[in-house]
Amino acid sequence: MTTIQTLIMVHLLSLGWSGPYYYRSQGGRSNEEYRYHVRGDQALLGSFRYLEKSGLRVIRTQRGANATLPCRLRVVPSEYRVKWVKLGRTPKENIALIANSHQQKGYGAFAGRAFLRRLDKYDVSLLLADVGLGDSGKYKCEVINGVDDDSALVELQLDGVVFPYQPNKGRYQFNYYQAVRACKDQDAKLATFQQLFQEWLKGLDWCNAGWLEDGTVHYPVTQPRNPCGGKALPPGIRSYGPRDKQRGKYDAYCFTSAIKGYVYFRRDPMKFDYVSGSNACRSEGAAIAKVGQLYGAWMFSRLHRCDPGWLADGSVRYPIVSPRPQCGGLEPGVRTQGFPSLSQREYGVYCYKQR
Repeated sequence: MTTIQTLIMVHLLSLGWSGPYYYRSQGGRSNEEYRYHVRGDQALLGSFRYLEKSGLRVIRTQRGANATLPCRLRVVPSEYRVKWVKLGRTPKENIALIANSHQQKGYGAFAGRAFLRRLDKYDVSLLLADVGLGDSGKYKCEVINGVDDDSALVELQLDGVVFPYQPNKGRYQFNYYQAVRACKDQDAKLATFQQLFQEWLKGLDWCNAGWLEDGTVHYPVTQPRNPCGGKALPPGIRSYGPRDKQRGKYDAYCFTSAIKGYVYFRRDPMKFDYVSGSNACRSEGAAIAKVGQLYGAWMFSRLHRCDPGWLADGSVRYPIVSPRPQCGGLEPGVRTQGFPSLSQREYGVYCYKQR
């Protein structure tokens, strides 16, 4: 310390000064504020934390449920704001909620669904109602008090199922944006790599490359073979890496979770073509089921039928929970018979009705 700095410090101490200086760390801890206290004869340099720290918390839920993303204060400042942000692939903030001690407000897709739980004065957890497929991901709980701030991360994961999807024209028809729309049309969304990896752990094996949510292209292999990257490669997720979203053409890997209604099978002695099957569902106040709805009913409602039936995209499929040879194999799953002619009268129909 120089002579001038020493004289200034002695003068401040003689006046009993106890106010803080602030400066922001220029290192890797960019979310922390550092406070330099000068009180009496001692100085303390250290980070000031408002939030309890417990590492990255992972909360699991399913579509349609309510979820609580935990976040707690260690101390309660006199005036502060709480901001919950859903993190994404771009720097632009996707704000879920901003609150102070008097009011709170949800934003965008979170409006009317996002609230602070407030079990006690330390509780700034986010209560998220009616969780949707797009809500999965990482969230940041940020507490702001003047120039001080502190933050913690929470990850929301949805239980569900990943299924490969291609249109009736065959494989490799979708660019990225068409794949996004195709999954949405089937009551699903493009899967993340983590979701595809979890499905591979459960045994998903599909040799066609497909888009994922981040714009990369992959395919899961549990049984290495020559047409799927070669026998010499071990089982795993094969990767094409990022691809041109406009010009690249691949299949899609879609993710769906629990459904809000229920799926049931409808048969007729004369059997249905596509139009008569759709009309049969409509006559009962239902709609012909989408592919994602059939997968959701198979996984969460344990729907089991050995009967092929029409679905909304013109495909014919059926869900198997307890496999047997006469029902298409020895593994549980949703069997497909492809896209037959829509005029073919050989099938039942799967209907979806909202609860």
